[in-house]
Amino acid sequence: MIEGVHAHGAKIGIQIAHAGRKAEDAAEPVAPSALKFPGSRYKMPRSLTTNEVKNMIQLFGDAARRAVQAGVDVIELHGAHGYLIHQFQSPFTNQREDVYGQDLAKFGVEVIQAIKKEMPADMPLFFRISAVEYTDGGYDIEHAIKLCKAYQAAGVDAFHVSSGGEGPVGERKPGNYPGYQVPFARRIRESLRLPVIAVGMLEEPALAESVISNEDADLVAIARGMLRDPYWAVHAAISLRSEHTNVPQQYVRAYPLKAQISQLLNREAGG
Repeated sequence: MIEGVHAHGAKIGIQIAHAGRKAEDAAEPVAPSALKFPGSRYKMPRSLTTNEVKNMIQLFGDAARRAVQAGVDVIELHGAHGYLIHQFQSPFTNQREDVYGQDLAKFGVEVIQAIKKEMPADMPLFFRISAVEYTDGGYDIEHAIKLCKAYQAAGVDAFHVSSGGEGPVGERKPGNYPGYQVPFARRIRESLRLPVIAVGMLEEPALAESVISNEDADLVAIARGMLRDPYWAVHAAISLRSEHTNVPQQYVRAYPLKAQISQLLNREAGG
């Protein structure tokens, strides 16, 4: 698959994650602390011992080594949405009394360091983070910025900024609407002077473009939008009147916007 993607001039990455207490299918989920995620489909997790935490860090490094051997161009570490790394960095889910509870960034920092040891120096490491928690008593953007600074020092090259996922949603959540997470990305970008990725209902091409042009973020992530429309990138380029829209001629008549595509093809051909 990776060779096929590279053959067409594209880049490919992999996201490394561990669900922790949100592992629905695990025989016995593990977590920083024995605190169950709400919902009937989740089980009570077992708290990891200190030695198990250290082994878990090595397992993240092993996963990165395999990814590099496979030929990926970028690795993203998932530290958001209530998964294991997020569980360690949140006072809401980490009630440990050892060093991994005393320093909420320690687990994430050591995972990053283990992964960076397995990566070429020129391969970027992205980190996905929940910038705020929506559970009553959850952490705020200031806590997230402190985490990001520690992770940046450990070797993160860019932050993929999301939010929530740690537990029941309280009154702090503003609601879901296009671009609702963009201010978090901008705040982290300004605080760290490091590239950030904005995400969350950015499927409208003009909105996605404005996030970049307004310097709210350096990249935008589109997931569900591309699942709904595998040709989202082509349609976005047409909508934004890009001069670099390449569509195979034999596909043109299958597009509802075929007239616009034909014009682009003719323009690129000098017609």
